[in-house]
Amino acid sequence: MNKVEIRAHLYILLATILVAGSFLATEKLAGVINPFSLILLRFLAAFLLLAPFILFRRRYRSKILSTMPRAMIISFFYAAYFVLMFVSLEETTALNTGTLYTLVPLVTGILCIFIFKDKITLTQWIVYLIGIIGTCGVIFNANLELFLSFKLNHGDLVYLFSIFLMAGYSISMKLLYKNDTPVVLVFCTLIGGAIWMFLILIIMQEPLNWQLLDVELGFYMAYLIVMTTLVTLYLYQKGTIALGPKSVMSYIYLNPAVVAIFVYFIDGTKISLEVLGFILMTMASTAILQISINNRKKL
Repeated sequence: MNKVEIRAHLYILLATILVAGSFLATEKLAGVINPFSLILLRFLAAFLLLAPFILFRRRYRSKILSTMPRAMIISFFYAAYFVLMFVSLEETTALNTGTLYTLVPLVTGILCIFIFKDKITLTQWIVYLIGIIGTCGVIFNANLELFLSFKLNHGDLVYLFSIFLMAGYSISMKLLYKNDTPVVLVFCTLIGGAIWMFLILIIMQEPLNWQLLDVELGFYMAYLIVMTTLVTLYLYQKGTIALGPKSVMSYIYLNPAVVAIFVYFIDGTKISLEVLGFILMTMASTAILQISINNRKKL
């Protein structure tokens, strides 16, 4: 593993931690304003923060037009995922979507077979299964009865489709990369995401209601804008270009574990030994997948 790949792994690990924090911030904002309006605000605010660094530098500004068409495709997958996620939550629960989200690494791996001619080894198939079990164990708090009560509904089917969009987002970043300047690609992706969300708000005739955000909610919104929109877009794009979609998406198995650790330190919620065991399982799954994928690259 070279220095570029090691740095990319650190980027994705940091992005995973930041995304875990977004679950807590989003929980505070839930129900205050329309979720589609919330996503639009995230894109627009992040765009405005980044704009001076791009528009006032000719070497960046000159690349916007050539980067924009590909960024529109990348941002479509990104924005469409969030749209279907919120649509699905009208008929299902966060627990169900959290469980189904563990399928993203597997779906990404399967799509990479057809798009990049990758292969999934027997070891990787087994680790994907272990990763799913581990994350489900964390999500269901090691409660077997709660797990057995899990049933698919229409909202879950909608969310299953959104999983393919998330996989498509990661794959499109790798597939459409043309020696782009990462910060310019992030900038154009933010523009594209804002355009897609604006069109969706017009179609659905939803109000913005941004005036409902007070100082405390503004703090949580600022975290979403800076850390989990601006920073993570950059980190994921840098990481995906260097490592590939399969490697990056395997870090998803760590999300529930990191959230559980955050809740423990912030709210004092205890982590049982059973859940801790599942957390260790997800960490092991991610590590083994990284080693397996890296070994395949050397062949």
